[in-house]
Amino acid sequence: MTNKRNILSEIESRKISAIIRTDDQKLAADAMSAAVDGGFRIVEFTLTTPGALDLISEFRGRDDGLLVGAGTVMSIDQAKDAVNAGAQFIVSPVCDPEIIRHAVELDVVSIPGTFTATEMETAHELGADMVKLFPAPADISNFISAVLGPMPYLKIFPTNGVDIDNMLSVLNSGAVGVGFVKTLFDPVDLHRNDFRMVEKRASAICDRSVSYTHLRAHETEADLVCRL
Repeated sequence: MTNKRNILSEIESRKISAIIRTDDQKLAADAMSAAVDGGFRIVEFTLTTPGALDLISEFRGRDDGLLVGAGTVMSIDQAKDAVNAGAQFIVSPVCDPEIIRHAVELDVVSIPGTFTATEMETAHELGADMVKLFPAPADISNFISAVLGPMPYLKIFPTNGVDIDNMLSVLNSGAVGVGFVKTLFDPVDLHRNDFRMVEKRASAICDRSVSYTHLRAHETEADLVCRL
């Protein structure tokens, strides 16, 4: 899948992403494989992970239906390298105008890091497709609801502070999707190479996401019936 519009649509539809950050390439590969086996279809390898570009290429080659992105993109050169490796979206922890503009030129999905309404609006005006909420505020759901009140066109994708217990609340607040880092890849599990636990946790998260999607679909049908 290479068309930017299709990738954006799929990210919005699938809702949840698995984000890995480790200091070991094989560990990252094994852990992400477990997340995929558990049901995740959007994966992100942070560029601070050794061999991240190779991992992006590897996972792109595994399954054409898997969306693969690069995280912690901090420069134009890193953005170029990530896209050349096969990244379908690039994510940054900061709002860097040059990276956003270059992502537009590369025709790749851009998700810069933002924390304030001003940063979000700036990123949007520069051409960012979504905005990553980072770091997490004390109450993610209320924060997103407050921002979307005056700026409902923003596509906010929080990745920090989201877990299986608050993910539905965050999605209901208007988030376009949510990312899981340590709440999926628990450092203790990774240290023990307990990939079965990673897969089990991934499966539980994916099941909850599916239930949310089904519920929203039924609510939409009910709204249409009421309008008729």
